[in-house]
Amino acid sequence: MIEICAIGGYNEVGKNSTAIRIDNEVYVLDLGIHLENYIKYTKDEDIVSVNPKELMKAGAVPDISVIDDWKNNVKMILPTHAHLDHLGAIPYLANNFKAPIMSTPFTTEVLKGILTEDKIKLNSKIKSMSANSSFQASNNIKIEFIHITHSTPQTVMIALHTSQGTILYANDFKFDLFPTLGKKPNFRRLEELGKHKVLALICDSTYSGDARKMPSESVAKEMLKEVMLGINSKNKHVVVTTFSSHIARLKSIVEFGRKMNRKILFLGRSMAKYVKAAEATGITRFSDKVELVKYSGQIKRKLKKIANERGKYLLVVTGHQGEPKSVLAKMVNNELKFNFFPEDHVIFSCRTIPTPTNIENRQKLEASLKKFNVRIFKDVHQSGHAAREDLRDLINFVKPQHIIPAHGNPIMTSALADLAVEMGYKIGQNVHLIRDGERIRL
Repeated sequence: MIEICAIGGYNEVGKNSTAIRIDNEVYVLDLGIHLENYIKYTKDEDIVSVNPKELMKAGAVPDISVIDDWKNNVKMILPTHAHLDHLGAIPYLANNFKAPIMSTPFTTEVLKGILTEDKIKLNSKIKSMSANSSFQASNNIKIEFIHITHSTPQTVMIALHTSQGTILYANDFKFDLFPTLGKKPNFRRLEELGKHKVLALICDSTYSGDARKMPSESVAKEMLKEVMLGINSKNKHVVVTTFSSHIARLKSIVEFGRKMNRKILFLGRSMAKYVKAAEATGITRFSDKVELVKYSGQIKRKLKKIANERGKYLLVVTGHQGEPKSVLAKMVNNELKFNFFPEDHVIFSCRTIPTPTNIENRQKLEASLKKFNVRIFKDVHQSGHAAREDLRDLINFVKPQHIIPAHGNPIMTSALADLAVEMGYKIGQNVHLIRDGERIRL
């Protein structure tokens, strides 16, 4: 018997978690935070020590009480990648299960970095497995990590191979044919899966309503190149903000910063966390090209020192969503004693994640920046999520018997269901729209 429980991420974008029960074995795939609710609750951009039950109540982490009857049968926790909305709840919730955690090396390093920094002790063993590898989890279950591209390294789709067929968990991916870091997706393996029995596909719905193919990270790199190298910034401060976890994007920013003949500073705790994980796993090296400044006190001293050295530095900072405690927000409100001048450059290499809090925070931040008459460059970015035509390709590759839309609000999951109907599936028969806390038996 196979049963799937939507723990989180089926009503909203965030707190992603799915439990899959195969006979008497349960596997928890992803255990993430809801970033907006988390930041609202903790008033902080990074993880701090708080009560797990309070976090559940605040909607900041998945409500794992929905699998209380499965708790003792959980064999493993399997985060797909290193984004906090997929692994950020592990420090708070993993001790509820007597189960090891298995992820790719980069994801493991990020998780260990969070645990060390916040002095959290897990009873679970943390193990690593490379992408495009598999292992026999039990007599009945083989688990496979399939390499896929996304906006952070070593992201995988997870295939659970059972006697009744394969369940493919594809949460957060894009089909990037020209990645700027790492390999292309493992299309060959996806096609191979399609020749056998894929019982169910649990799939990212974020951009399922967007009728296009999501452009490559190499397109985002060209957009950055135009702004960083194509516009005169002589004797101007240049500040770039992007996702700290987006190592490929950071690599491009560093490349262009060097071509601008600027000294490069990475400022912020989350920046340090992901950069150290990338270096520890040999993905890329920043430390010989970049000065990393982690804490507010150090950042304040550094910015004071270079405040009048305009045109000499490239500042790469946290705060792309306008988070009030981020480095960019503190620079703008003068907490860090940094002075912006007219026509300094502020580059947002991201899009605003469309939640009410993020939209409001970004509007406030941009309004404050405009008072300095700086030049603002927005949306210098391409998403790490598949759009509708990529999702169609995935369905054609793996030919699943059942499709379960995940990772999205009802508009997003319904758009994926509509695509499936377009491809010959039927809602309620082999397309299953489920909400947080609900189960489906296959």
